[in-house]
Amino acid sequence: MKAWIGTAAAILMALPVWAQDIGDDGLHKTPWMRDTFKDLSEDLEEANAEGKRLVIFFEQRGCIYCTQMHEEVFSDPEVSDYIADNYFVVQMNLHGSTEVTDLDGEALTEKQAARKWRVLFTPSIIFLPEEAPENTSAAEAAVAVMPGAFGKGTTLDMFTWVAEKRYDTVDETGEDFQRYHARRIQERSDGATD
Repeated sequence: MKAWIGTAAAILMALPVWAQDIGDDGLHKTPWMRDTFKDLSEDLEEANAEGKRLVIFFEQRGCIYCTQMHEEVFSDPEVSDYIADNYFVVQMNLHGSTEVTDLDGEALTEKQAARKWRVLFTPSIIFLPEEAPENTSAAEAAVAVMPGAFGKGTTLDMFTWVAEKRYDTVDETGEDFQRYHARRIQERSDGATD
């Protein structure tokens, strides 16, 4: 009987890990990630048509920080709902061979795009503007980049900062992302860190 209870307890403790959807490519999958042809100009048009912002998630198989983000941050309903409501998410594999068409029209693989856009580690999240200048790459057009794994507050603040286009008002307000984030930390928890 004790062996059965121990086995059942082990299964229940492992359940959250099993509950994560992992694709054939070894990357985590969420309901708000889009399966597209990875033509960024088309993805940008579709995002705009839905009233959302285009964002690119670079991840890789076995990335412990990607797993951390999916299990601890993206699984939080507040973060997940905000992303689903405001963003058109395209996932890319840092070492992938799927063809991508950059905003400048260049066709390349995911891994070539990662090199071109100077993505060095995962997760890396690239936030694109609603309109990209002609003949510019995604990296050149990006309004913000979130390199690495962060906690819920930092992640939600970055997604909010971009969705509210606060990057356009930095010169007027003096509130770049770090100042915005510091203010939000104060508002949320009277100064406690993320």
